[in-house]
Amino acid sequence: MSNVIIVGGLDVAELAFYAFFLFFLGLVVYLRREDRREGYPLENDITGEAEWADAGILLTAPSKSFKLPFDRGTVSTPTIGREPLPVNVSARVHSGTPFEPLGNPLTSGVGPASWAPRSDRPDVDQFNRPRIVPARLDEHLFVSPGDTDPRGLPVIGLDDVIAGTVKDLWVDRSESVVRYLEVELTAGGTVLVPMPVCEIRRRRVLIDAVTGAQIAGSPVTASPDQITLLEEEKIQAYFGAGYLWATAARSEPLL
Repeated sequence: MSNVIIVGGLDVAELAFYAFFLFFLGLVVYLRREDRREGYPLENDITGEAEWADAGILLTAPSKSFKLPFDRGTVSTPTIGREPLPVNVSARVHSGTPFEPLGNPLTSGVGPASWAPRSDRPDVDQFNRPRIVPARLDEHLFVSPGDTDPRGLPVIGLDDVIAGTVKDLWVDRSESVVRYLEVELTAGGTVLVPMPVCEIRRRRVLIDAVTGAQIAGSPVTASPDQITLLEEEKIQAYFGAGYLWATAARSEPLL
């Protein structure tokens, strides 16, 4: 028994190294193919043309379908080629130059105002109920006695112009946080303002993203008591773009 040879001249450590290397290489290829489902523009850096068909093993993700909960059907990925490019932009001077928005840049859908074409239906919780609702529709939602209730306070833009007053709070019932302030405009109508751009003070609410007049131009919801995923995208993009395009001074370089 003393002459039994188990591995002979095989270097086990070297074999383990090669096995790990091949596994890691395969993992990288798999992950690079899978992340192509996320929809970033696969464009040739020189020609600007879309690189999808015959783009090689690292740039091509196989078609895959996902079943949605609550019998909402299925979605398939990748989605490249099924999402139209914005038309309210100037033509590129040459390949590699960015799109420049035409008209109101806050609603252009490009640059910081970009939004994803999500489903035009409300986000739902685990009980298939709309996840984000006005506080007036749920008696369990209230403001802590130690905090300032912004309802009834004036809403002021970055130019110190009053746009309206806070009418209600739109709350995420799954996480118990305020997502939007419903603002009743001075000129009539209501809009939703994302909570992250609001600063609630004792006697007023300040919005540093856009001017008072631009608050009134925010995208509106089709329903007075409900917001869809697509509407959320457009509203968030509108106020997010204000940090670059709300005023001419913001769009200019610092140096």
